[in-house]
Amino acid sequence: MILDNFHLQGRVAIVTGCNTGLGQGMARALAQAGADIVGVNVSEPDETREQVQALGRRFLDLRANLSDISCLEGLVGEARSFGGRVDILVNNAGIIRREDAIKFSEKDWDDVIDLNLKTVFFFSQAVARQYIAQGSGGKIINVASMLSYQGGVRVPSYTASKSGVMGITRLMANEWASQRINVNAIAPGYMATNNTAALRADEGRNAAILDRIPAGRWGVPDDLAGPVVFLASQASDYVNGYTVAVDGGWLAR
Repeated sequence: MILDNFHLQGRVAIVTGCNTGLGQGMARALAQAGADIVGVNVSEPDETREQVQALGRRFLDLRANLSDISCLEGLVGEARSFGGRVDILVNNAGIIRREDAIKFSEKDWDDVIDLNLKTVFFFSQAVARQYIAQGSGGKIINVASMLSYQGGVRVPSYTASKSGVMGITRLMANEWASQRINVNAIAPGYMATNNTAALRADEGRNAAILDRIPAGRWGVPDDLAGPVVFLASQASDYVNGYTVAVDGGWLAR
């Protein structure tokens, strides 16, 4: 039956930045589909752990500064020890810095590029090596953005990083598809999370954004549940190098 291709029973998923927001929603969805979760965060993911365990799945809480890639091999090893294998990586952790391009600092450039792009590549590399060692293939899901497609304003390093995420998603898919490793990305649209609280509180900006979205509403973390489970499951075995926009139709306008 086709629905059997979407289950994740017995799978182990690493999800970065899953203590709140979109990462929490994706971790919860993967657990609902049957996966055990390895959460990699800088702060306590109490709520996420409770949600995953309430679904009868296991949760491993790992703490790391992902801007330092020296920790990545160790994280993969801990995930392997926890679950006996690794099957799914969701590269969700990221940051944004806002400033006019004419005044943007080197530090704000480097901080964002290091976490949003460099770490995504090297964590994917470390997990791909584990998949190859297992001989079982696996799934890598990167979190892109509307700014993978558009330029935006006042977020130069974020735009560069998310454009880069789309590019390296294609590159890694090209090189690793023959090893049964699927690399794809999700590009969330305007989502109602902590990161967009200021935008939603600005009456004018909020109205302008909603006017552009055909669905007529901000997205919520649960809107990523279907796409992330699909890309993590056997149902997407022939999907490689693709970025799925989950945007309420924003890009269609």
